[in-house]
Formats: sequence, structure tokens, C-alpha cells
Amino acid sequence: MRNRIPPLAAAAVAATFFFALAPAHAELTRLEIASKQPYGAFRAGEYVIWRGKVHGEISPQESIPGLDKVKPNARGRVEYAANVVLIMPVEPTRGNGTLLVDIPNRGNAYAPTLYNSPRDEPFQSGTLEEGTGFLQDHGFSLAEVSWELGRGAELPGFVDAEGKTRYVEGVGFAIVRDAADFLARGSADGAGTANPLKGAIARTLASGKSQSGRFLKSFLLHGFNMAGGHRVFDGMHIFVSGWGSAPIMHTGTGPESSANGIPTFDDPEVRGENEDPLAIADLLAQVRARGETPPKVMFINSTTDFYARRASLGRTGTSGTEERPMPANMRMYDLAGASHVVVAKAPASCKAHQGRLDWSPVSRALLIRLNDWVATNAEPPASVLMPLEAAAHDAALQAPTYFAGAVIQVPKQDADGNALGGVRLPDLAAPLGTHGGLNEPHSRECMLVGAYKPFAATKAEREAAGDARPSLAERYRNRDDYVNRIRAASRALIQDGFLLPEDAAIIVQAAASNAALKAKKVP
Repeated sequence: MRNRIPPLAAAAVAATFFFALAPAHAELTRLEIASKQPYGAFRAGEYVIWRGKVHGEISPQESIPGLDKVKPNARGRVEYAANVVLIMPVEPTRGNGTLLVDIPNRGNAYAPTLYNSPRDEPFQSGTLEEGTGFLQDHGFSLAEVSWELGRGAELPGFVDAEGKTRYVEGVGFAIVRDAADFLARGSADGAGTANPLKGAIARTLASGKSQSGRFLKSFLLHGFNMAGGHRVFDGMHIFVSGWGSAPIMHTGTGPESSANGIPTFDDPEVRGENEDPLAIADLLAQVRARGETPPKVMFINSTTDFYARRASLGRTGTSGTEERPMPANMRMYDLAGASHVVVAKAPASCKAHQGRLDWSPVSRALLIRLNDWVATNAEPPASVLMPLEAAAHDAALQAPTYFAGAVIQVPKQDADGNALGGVRLPDLAAPLGTHGGLNEPHSRECMLVGAYKPFAATKAEREAAGDARPSLAERYRNRDDYVNRIRAASRALIQDGFLLPEDAAIIVQAAASNAALKAKKVP
């Protein structure tokens, strides 16, 4: 059953956006490791995977709604615990000096999916498989820190006047803050157990997709990126989170997190996720107004997010179509033709083929750029956006009625129905079909997988089907012509900073073995 936020609670959520946060008083009291196993051998050396829990306590004076109602322990503190997974070099100092904290999505790890996913078998959330080994080859230390009610986090609670147990969901933010800060800077926990990454971390990045990307935006907004007078995360990599937030700065009765519900075509007025500030530039402005130095942040949008997740409002805010100027510490990249999720097969209820554009190569390249940006101030690629236009009423999830001036926009399209502009992977620069449309029906399970409609093989086939899009035979002379276009697009993306050479080689190899096009005849 989905946990809905009633209107009065939603108003409280909106009000907490402007909380004057008290200084954080937090301590990681114990790092409890239940298992230690080898993970694999990589360019950075042998890796291990540790599974366990973090235990901590915070001051009841922290500005987290409901915290003051929890019975403190004998030290006058409020306790919490949460699952943690560490994937790190056996010799941590052999890593690249970067701790990547992955924020689980509904309890599921996402970093291996975002960065280690292979081309032909896309990883789904929850896997801890090595996959391509990209993160480990490049020396990243990875931490998965649970934060969510009912999904690996033991949040403090109290019994209300009606006899219901209410959980202080905002403590999830403090858990991530405290665990990340300890792993990056701590020497030992309160029990004397040494930090396994002590002395090996020079910078800390956070990564989150969809729900966990919304978590990171709210984490910033509510002031949790500061601990002990310093910044916790130096950089953030936020994927396909639309314009939403994580409405957990309140108490909930569970069993699910209040961050689970999202607006859908069937229920577009859901409160809590979609509250001011909508424009990401406005969010970062509020962080700076508190006197904080915001982290360097990269936002990645998929094409389907503009149709199903109101992503355009992250650029324009609550009124009109004028876009907010982007601050210097922010980059935004629209992935033309990409789907919110990449799955091997669409749910049976979906009418069209699922979106099939593999955008993990862009994730990998941009993580390297983000890391360099934080480490050496090397400028990453400038923001690359898709041009937008107002969406027809039934073509996209419209703005909620409580933002009467908001205008939903979607990407402009070429004659094939593919989005214009944006970061264009080789598979879209030399397409074999139309990528990234909105699948039917507009249910939650179908709207996020996008759609793919292949081109007909020949002119005769497309005419018989009534398809106005040119066929493969009309677009490409033969497979060599197609592969050459893929190769040229790959080189351009490498030069622009959106593709790594090793991924380009895989993309060209896939094109060269593609059976959809005939090979060139040799005399």
C-alpha cells in the first residue's frame, strides 16, 4: 500500500524547505561488519566487499520534524542504525582517492547499474555484480548506505496521541551524512573500531537515480551536506530525478517510505514530491543563501522524463517557459532518446517495445569528468540540453493544479520522432528506429520504460505498413556506411567528453555485427 501524504502534511513538508537548521551534532557510534568477502581483481588491485551496519546517534535538537518526541538514550541522544555495503580495494590507498556514496533506491543499490552495466544485458537495480568493473578499474571506493523506512534503515520513532507508532523519516538524511563523513574523514568509531578507509579518501561524491536522486536534492536543500563546519559531499551525480524531491522531513507511520509515491497519469495531484523550489538553479541558490558552498553537481535527464516526470520544470520552475540561468557549479545533460530505465523486456502490459538506448557509457564518462572537476577543477563539458516546446495535453503528465502557472514542455522532434539536441549517443546519431517515446498505456510501469519503434527494412515494407519514416535501405547504403556513421559519432563524443574510448570500441563492435543491415558486396 502506498504511503500518501495528506494536504496538511504536504504543507508541512513545503514549510520545512525553509527551516533554519540547527548545527549538526552527530556521531557514528559503531561500524558493525557482518561479512568480508573478496570481490575481484582490477586495474586498481584486489577488491573486497564488506556488509554490515552503521550505528549512530544524533542530538534531539537537530531540526528534523518529530525528533524531539523520541525518547533519548541515557546520554540524551537519539539512536539509529542502517545497513551498509562497502566495495573497496584491499589496500585502500591504491584507489583513486574518491569515495562514491551510492544512495539506494527503494533499498536497492544503483551504482553498479549506472556505471558497471554491460551493453547487451542491462543491469537492474539491486545488483552488486562486477559487470564491466569500471568503478573498480578506475579505483573508486563504493559505499551503499541505507536511509529508507522499511528498506534497511532502523529509524527512531514514537507513539502519537492516537497510539500509532510514527517514524522520524528525516533521520535518513542524517544517516547518510554521518556515514559518509565518517568513511571519508573519521579515524575510528565510538567503540574504537578503525575506519577501513582511513587516510585513503581525498574527496567524496554522491550518486543517486530517480527516487535516490530526489533524495540528494532534498539532502542539499535541507542543509544536510554540512557536518562539523565542512561539506560532506564535494560532488553529486544525479540521474533522471525530474523536478521531484524526497518528502521525508516529517513523521510517517509506514510501512513504506513517504518518498515512494510519485505523481502518475492516474494520480497527477500527489503532494510532497513536487513542491517548491522546482527549478534546480533556485534550489542551489537557497543553499548558497545559507552561506554554504554547494557541491559541484551534474544532473542527467532522459527523454522519457520530460513526458512522464515533468522534467522541464527543473529548468523553468513554477511559471512560464523562461529558463533559470545555471550556476557555475552545475551542469545539466539531456540524453536524447534515453528512457528513464533500461530493461531487457518491457512489462507485458506495455504495447510498444521498451526503450533500448544504452546510456551507461555516458554515465561512466561523466563520472570521470565529475571526479576531475572536484579533484583538479578541470572544467567538464558545458551543459547540453534538448530544445523544448509546450506539450499537448494528452502527450505528457501535466503540471499539478496547485501550480497553475507551470508549463510542461517536451523535447522537439525531428521527422522520425527522435528528440532534437541533447547528448546524442551513436545509436541515436545513426538510428535504426525512433527512441525514447512514451509507452502505452500511461501506467506507472510502462511510462518509465520508454518506447522504441524500429525502422522498416525496405521502402516496400514501410509503405505497406503506412510508415512515413525512411527505411534502413533508404538511410544507409550498407552496413559499412552505417558503421562509419557510428564510428564518426563515437569520435565526436570522445572529443566532447561524453564517451570513453573503451566504450566507443564496444559500440562500434556492436554496429559492425548488427544483422539489421546487409554487408557491402565485394566484387
